Amino acid sequence: MSDDSRLLMIGAMYENGGNTTHRFFDGHPQMFVYPFESQLGTRLVIDELSSFFPVKYRWPVFALDATPYQDYKAIIDEECKVRARTPAVSKFRNSPFDFSDDERCKLYEGFIQASGRSRAKNVNAFFRATFDAWKDYRRTGRESVYVGYSPILAVDAQAILTELPTAHFLHIVRNPWSAYADTKKRPVPLSLSHYLGGWTLNQYHALLAKQKFPDRMHIIRVEDVMRDPFQTLGKLCESLGLEAADSLRTPSWNGTPLEEIYPWGTIRRATPEQNLATARELSAEEQAAVRDRAWQYLDVFDYKSIIA
Repeated sequence: MSDDSRLLMIGAMYENGGNTTHRFFDGHPQMFVYPFESQLGTRLVIDELSSFFPVKYRWPVFALDATPYQDYKAIIDEECKVRARTPAVSKFRNSPFDFSDDERCKLYEGFIQASGRSRAKNVNAFFRATFDAWKDYRRTGRESVYVGYSPILAVDAQAILTELPTAHFLHIVRNPWSAYADTKKRPVPLSLSHYLGGWTLNQYHALLAKQKFPDRMHIIRVEDVMRDPFQTLGKLCESLGLEAADSLRTPSWNGTPLEEIYPWGTIRRATPEQNLATARELSAEEQAAVRDRAWQYLDVFDYKSIIA
């Protein structure tokens, strides 16, 4: 596995359908789909955005003098490590997962000893080791692309596409009314101004990366995924040289269909009707405030008519 290994990274602002889209890819016969959010970030991420977004969601930064073992331990990957090490407290505890984090670490060290260290090589080794250590993963033998997902990662899309020359990035966007209405359901929700600040930053960076890498940066509305996942995601797969598999019609976990997306994401049922109903949960004042703060992107993504 080398620096040009095939990787499809998915990013989306919180409650924008990143987890939903990730679950629709699950089960594709030509994809190794990461089991949870692939939180690749490390605590060494320090830049102008590190005070706005959690560093676990960012493209990792590694210490220059670190060992492969230290690099591996620096990757936060909270959801997977909690499920592997303390399954009783994981929100995914009811999902079968035969996986050892210690074994993955040993595999990772072996891959890096063979390839050498760099950010690209570290990330490649991390994905490869994950699937080698996942014993009950349903393989087809046809997998050729690794698929990861991390919220807000569009802010690092240019770095990812620069460092991994054959990688692709998929940014998922959702209308800001439904997205904000869902984030309000969290135990400690972001304020409207904070949330819309993050939402607009994600769209800015995604569109900028699209200008720089028009063939490898992809932007899809989750509304289109909800309307017809097979057609919408099938087109993307074909652009990557993959088949439009029937598995794209149904969200799943390790190939087992899911009745609802939760607990992988806040969106429980990925339907256009539920999405619109969620937007209408906001008060008239909140709807107007969201429109004011997201105004410059409503035309870009054809969202002006979502809330009449």
